[in-house]
Amino acid sequence: MTQTMRAAVYYSHDDIRVEDRPVPEIGAGDLLLRTLASGLCGGEAMPWYKKSQPKVLGHEPVGEVAAVGADVREFKVGDRLFVNHHVGRIRSHWSLRGHFTRDPYYSATRLDPGALCQYYRVSAAHLAVDVHRLPDTISDEAAVTIEPWSCVVGGLKVCGIQPGDTVAVVGAGFMGQGFVHMAPLFGAGRVIALDYSDWRLARALELGANHAINPGRDDPVEALRAVNGGLLADVVVAIAPVAPAWDLAGRLVEVGGTLHLGAPLPPDTPWVRDGNRAYFDEITVTSKYSGDHTDTYAYLRLLAAGRVRPEAAITHHFDIEQSPEAFRTLVSAGKSLKIIVYPNGRPVRRAEEVPHA
Repeated sequence: MTQTMRAAVYYSHDDIRVEDRPVPEIGAGDLLLRTLASGLCGGEAMPWYKKSQPKVLGHEPVGEVAAVGADVREFKVGDRLFVNHHVGRIRSHWSLRGHFTRDPYYSATRLDPGALCQYYRVSAAHLAVDVHRLPDTISDEAAVTIEPWSCVVGGLKVCGIQPGDTVAVVGAGFMGQGFVHMAPLFGAGRVIALDYSDWRLARALELGANHAINPGRDDPVEALRAVNGGLLADVVVAIAPVAPAWDLAGRLVEVGGTLHLGAPLPPDTPWVRDGNRAYFDEITVTSKYSGDHTDTYAYLRLLAAGRVRPEAAITHHFDIEQSPEAFRTLVSAGKSLKIIVYPNGRPVRRAEEVPHA
C-alpha cells in the first residue's frame, strides 16, 4: 500500500488545498478504510465552527476496509462500512440520560485525519459503538447521507410530533430537506417548507412538502394560516443558522406547539424572546446536537426499507482534485444541496444523478 494519499485541506474559506498526506497508521483495535465517497457538510461553511486549521475536510464518508488491526475480528478487508465520525460513551452521566452527543468524550473522538482523503483510520472506540456493514441495496451516494440525516432523525425524535400535526421547516437546504422528507414518518400531516430560494422550495415539494412559502415574496404568517386552516404550525424547525430565521420560526408556532432549533447560531449571538408569550403560549423549545448511534441505526433501517430517498437531495459530484470547486459550491449555496467528493474516483455503485441546473 502507498505511504501517502491525497487529502482536501481547509486553511481558510478561500484557501482549500489538495495535498499529499501520510496514510494513517492503525493500532491493534483499529481499521483503515479506503474512502469511497464523502459528503460536504453545511457546518463546514461556517468559519467559526472550525476549532483549528489547517484541517482535513469531511466527516460524512462511506469506506471500504483496506487494513485490519491485529485484534479486530468482526470485519475483514473489502467490507463496505459506515462509521460515525464521533461516538459518545455508553455509560456516562450524559449518556445514561440519553444525551450521547453531549458527553465530552464525543468531541474527543474523530476519524483520522478526516474524510475528504483517500484513507482514514477508524479507532477501536468507534468500532465499539457506531459501525455498520452496508448492504448492496444501499448505494455509496445514499450512504453518504447516513451521518447528516441521522442528525435529522435525532431532531425529529425530540420534536414531539403528534399524528396529523402541521410541521413547518424554516430553511430548505440539505438538512431542511431531510426534515421535510422524514417528518411524515414521525406522524406529520401537512408539511410546509419556507426558504428565500424558489429552486430549493421546488426541491422541497419534490421531497414531500405540501406547500412552499417564500418569505421574501409573501407574508409568512399569513401564508401559513392560509394553507393551514387559519392556524400556525404545531411544530416549527429552524434549520437556518441565523438569528432572523429563529425569530421567523418563533412567529410561526401555534399555541402549545414546539420550536425546534436545528442548527446553531455563532457563539455569543444574543437571541431575545417575548417573555410574556414564552409563558402564556406554552411553547416547548427543543434542540439536538448531531446524531448518536441510536439515530444512525434508525435511519439505516428507514433507508434499507426504502422509506427515504436521499438521492433526490444529492446535486453535485466532484473528484478529490476538484475539492476547492466543491467547497466554493458549498459556500455559495445557490442551486446545490448535498455535494459528494470521491477521493479515489467514482465508485462502481452509482445512484442516478439529479440535475442541479
